[in-house]
Amino acid sequence: MSNKKIPEKILEVIRDAGHCVVTTHVQPDGDALGSLLAMTDMLEQMGKRVFAYLDEPISHLYNFLPSSRALSTDIDQLQTFVEEAGVDICAIALDCGEADRMGRNQDTFLRISPFVVIDHHLSHQNFGDYRWVDSQCSSTGEMVYEISEALGQTPTYDGAFSLYVAICTDTGSFRYECTGSRTFEIAGRLVDLGVNPNHLANLIYDNYSPERLDLMQRVLATLELSENQQIACIHVTREMFDRSGALAQDAEGFVEYARSIRSVKVAVFVKENRSEVISVSLRAKGAFNVASIAKKFGGGGHRNAAGCKFPADSIESVREKVISSIKDALRAPSPEN
Repeated sequence: MSNKKIPEKILEVIRDAGHCVVTTHVQPDGDALGSLLAMTDMLEQMGKRVFAYLDEPISHLYNFLPSSRALSTDIDQLQTFVEEAGVDICAIALDCGEADRMGRNQDTFLRISPFVVIDHHLSHQNFGDYRWVDSQCSSTGEMVYEISEALGQTPTYDGAFSLYVAICTDTGSFRYECTGSRTFEIAGRLVDLGVNPNHLANLIYDNYSPERLDLMQRVLATLELSENQQIACIHVTREMFDRSGALAQDAEGFVEYARSIRSVKVAVFVKENRSEVISVSLRAKGAFNVASIAKKFGGGGHRNAAGCKFPADSIESVREKVISSIKDALRAPSPEN
């Protein structure tokens, strides 16, 4: 039995709404997509009409997820759905630390009321009418499971599959500090519902293209260690994507290779995007809080996993700024981590 305190008002909103719009953040990862699909599945099992919206098409890395083709990127269809629902509607944002993370059409969602937010980011910035934010949860997928249990709903096989993907990916295959006994308990229940961990791990981790490995080779060649090998930094450029033939999503997870070095406390992955924006992924071991580093640059995330963006900047400049901030934190007698 869970000891999580889910706001009763959120459960009430979900019970009462006949129509639900569900969304997640831009560039959705496994937790975002798995949570979105599992929530959609649960709501449909409750007899509700559901519109599951993504700001962009699903990454090819996750097209194995059940019902992923049902996710829509059509804003006109969404607006029609909202108009037809009238007042019998609610919106649910999953795994979004701030409203801007919903993407270009966030205003369409924010006009829907009641608006529910379910998130586990330490750096969460409050938005929406009703919020359940719990940074102690391993993943938003874990929170969606808790909601389904509180509502007396047993996940279908597809829902369980999606939840396992959400939890597995956001815990680094149950390796990260956020993984607790409740995480394993929920994972066990999902296995009892038919999920095959070996099959699912193959779909997640043995699903790469030759182009991704070509890109990985180029990225790992950029590895730089500093601060007595406590900081590892890698980067990717648009030229690397062009030469390898890889897609932007193929770079997902590369930061973990930098993090895996024995001496490293903080890993940095600087990415040059098509949109002229430089994005940074941060990973940490132990007590170091990369969310505090990301926050200095307008980003956020979790203690051990965070990120930020730099518009109209260069890889060299961004790398210098971020690494300098990390060095200051590592050198501080009592760093705010």
